[in-house]
Amino acid sequence: MTYLIKHWEPESAPFWRQQGRSVARRNLWISIPALTLAFAIWQVWSVAVLNMPNIGFGYSQNQLFWLAALPALSGATLRIFYSFMVPVFGGRKWTAISTASLLIPAVGIGFAVQNPDTSYVTMVVLALLCGFGGGNFSSSMANISFFFPKAEKGTALGLNAGLGNLGVSIVQFVVPIVITMGLFGQLGGDPQHWVKGAAAKQMWLQNAGFVWVPFIILSTLAAWFGMNDLASAKSSFSEQAVIFTRKHNWLMCWLYVGTFGSFIGFSAGFPLLVKGQFPEIDPTRYAFVGPLVGALTRPLGGWLADRMGGAKVTQAAFSLMVLGVLGVIFFLPHGGHGGSFAGFFAMFLCLFALTGIGNGSTFMQVPAIFLTLHQRMAAPGEAAQRQATQDATREAAAVLGFTSAIGAYGGFFIPKSYGTSIAMTGGVEAALYVFIAFYLSCLAINGWYYARKKAEVRC
Repeated sequence: MTYLIKHWEPESAPFWRQQGRSVARRNLWISIPALTLAFAIWQVWSVAVLNMPNIGFGYSQNQLFWLAALPALSGATLRIFYSFMVPVFGGRKWTAISTASLLIPAVGIGFAVQNPDTSYVTMVVLALLCGFGGGNFSSSMANISFFFPKAEKGTALGLNAGLGNLGVSIVQFVVPIVITMGLFGQLGGDPQHWVKGAAAKQMWLQNAGFVWVPFIILSTLAAWFGMNDLASAKSSFSEQAVIFTRKHNWLMCWLYVGTFGSFIGFSAGFPLLVKGQFPEIDPTRYAFVGPLVGALTRPLGGWLADRMGGAKVTQAAFSLMVLGVLGVIFFLPHGGHGGSFAGFFAMFLCLFALTGIGNGSTFMQVPAIFLTLHQRMAAPGEAAQRQATQDATREAAAVLGFTSAIGAYGGFFIPKSYGTSIAMTGGVEAALYVFIAFYLSCLAINGWYYARKKAEVRC
């Protein structure tokens, strides 16, 4: 097959119907499992840290929170650079390279956790390397945005991101299972021994890293041999850097911190939060459910945005998220007494669902905003409008990647805010009230610029 496609015009109905749709969908369905694996590697520490004290690692709770939070910090930073890679290298090449890079932290974790004497510095480095998985999201979303017409971008990006986000749920479901068995025999190393009172059992914590290796290899090969590069997507970093002068790039970054930042932050911090607030509850039994709900509702958010308007859906999501956080506060134990885990868990499931819907709707807003702006600035005539559409697509792809980078910092700040709130006040309520204040600011920005009747760019 021809890997480089020189002519690509998805907004042309005949082109899309005759050849565009099938090519775009093939690239989408190869992109999704690669992104799923990226999220799995990114969030593997959120469950691995729960078991490390059981097998002899003498890390403090604050150190464990750091290991859970650091992948989000490095992943968010890498996303800034990954945002611009697809137009420079090509979607096919960069997807294959970035997916293959996941082998480094996966193999490294597999070897490091087999020895309780492994230094904490080594674990910090491996946690930072897991940020490779976080970085992949921005390049993946930018790449898929080039393939689809405006009318289908919300759904396509929602599917890519939503099913990719399933990696968070999958890792939190799979790791507690695979560490209980010797999957790789002698190749996988010896088991660790967990003794608690009269109970003793074996554990293969190295499988938290090793289990992903064969799937990463297969996904890398699929991307290299099955995806395409688009000539029309090519542009230099300097050409893409114009987004830093666009006001709406920064406004959408703020909104995406509220949606995706909340999703990834809640995912990273939920297991340790449950362990601290409800000590009698085993967090590994429930941790995967919230990210699963958030991932599955993301395509729904994109679909609703395509039909109802992204700003309306985003506004509704933030309004309900304020109520959801108030519900979490209500069901928390206070002073070590009371509380209801059932109510607490139900409220968090609502929050996860709403972050997924908001993720999908905000990612629909970005292409719509920049297409509207470029069409307003373009001169009359078919050629000028066609060029405006092409420029808007390229610019929106860079904005999608950059906003995903900024939004990912929520994965670091939310777990750390729990720890800071506990250290300063003895509880997590202070952190939750800060979340409410932030969501209210998102409501104000989205309502003023995008949702109201006379908004600057109603979408």
